[in-house]
Amino acid sequence: MLEGLKRTIGWALQPIRPGVQAFASRRADFADVPDTIRVTSPAFENGGQIPASYTADGEGRFPPINWTDVPAGARSLVLLVEDADSPSLRPLVHAILTGIPPEIGGLPEGAIPPSLRTSRADGSKPGRNSVGRPGWMAIAPPPGHGPHRYAFQIFALNAAPTFDWAPGREHLLKVIRPHVIARGTLVGIYQRKGADAGSGS
Repeated sequence: MLEGLKRTIGWALQPIRPGVQAFASRRADFADVPDTIRVTSPAFENGGQIPASYTADGEGRFPPINWTDVPAGARSLVLLVEDADSPSLRPLVHAILTGIPPEIGGLPEGAIPPSLRTSRADGSKPGRNSVGRPGWMAIAPPPGHGPHRYAFQIFALNAAPTFDWAPGREHLLKVIRPHVIARGTLVGIYQRKGADAGSGS
């Protein structure tokens, strides 16, 4: 009964979604930033299906991602993971990680746990996801809402800005915008188990 209600709500909310144009890396103020960083994952192809094991239908762990072609002038990297199809006005933020050393070529599976209140061993620090928590929010689109597109966005900065507190999406983008010298995006797709096969976008 409860699952049926969730699917009904999901179907009703299908038209409500920000769309890929709302991803941070596609904002107009990043239009002049070269899209030259290549972001990949050993778990899924760009535009491919994210395995259920990396969602709330499985273990819900952060999936492994890699990147190459970071420009020589980069002093730090930022990761921002967003859902383009959340039933909200803005993309749902699943994770923010700031201060990633530019020499690091990726993050392993589970690199961002559900709660990350301190710096990682490499010095990178978490920002706040859309439920206000520093750490990884598992992928869990509403049943019946159709496929959701998740962007794993890497921004290369010519500076290493620090934050007095774990930043949310808007504060993060305001601070990093003057320093972004390159960007790259990997998009994965997931549709919740028990959801309909159609898409609302």
